[in-house]
Amino acid sequence: MTDDNTSTGNRPETGKSALQGRTGAGAPAEKRGKTTIADGVVAKIAGMAAREVPGVYSLGAGMARAFGAVRERVPGGGSGAVTRGVKVEVGERQAAVDLDIVVEYGEPIVDVAGGVRTNVIGAVERMTGLEVVEVNIAVDDVHLPDEEDEAEPEEGRVR
Repeated sequence: MTDDNTSTGNRPETGKSALQGRTGAGAPAEKRGKTTIADGVVAKIAGMAAREVPGVYSLGAGMARAFGAVRERVPGGGSGAVTRGVKVEVGERQAAVDLDIVVEYGEPIVDVAGGVRTNVIGAVERMTGLEVVEVNIAVDDVHLPDEEDEAEPEEGRVR
């Protein structure tokens, strides 16, 4: 019976780890140590990338947008606007992204969703090195041109 050496641990004869590459003083600088990327970092990248796509009016479901609008009016409270409507799961090598978007009226939703998916995957993979395994998109609303007038608060009757 022959003995097959198929272990994935450190191999002292080569100075290499099967998973991490070469370690120690002779290893290149980019291989020394571990880099972790927080969920919030990936969420910001995904949120910015989604907003860059033509046809995306905003991100977030109805209540999240309402609370976000109030939060943005409070001094120092608008910092979460970039990640509103974005949820991510980040592992060691992969990430998954869930987005809630509002599409401009008249834009083809399938095309906008495809553009968002492509832009988010490209941005996250380029900036983080993580593999994006999925980008799930929920279209929660369609923004109508005349809705901006309704969103502004009306003047009170009493002055």
